[in-house]
Amino acid sequence: MERGTFSTRLGFILVSAGCAIGLGNVWRFPFITGKYGGASFVLIYLFFLA
Repeated sequence: MERGTFSTRLGFILVSAGCAIGLGNVWRFPFITGKYGGASFVLIYLFFLA
């Protein structure tokens, strides 16, 4: 039986992040930032990361 591989590196990174962070937190983050006005913080944070 052969082992499967990921077709792209991005796919591997997304699956790894989902497993490490947890799918519940990935789905909840946009809801929480929208509800409490954190979108501006996230945009500024990403701006300074770049």
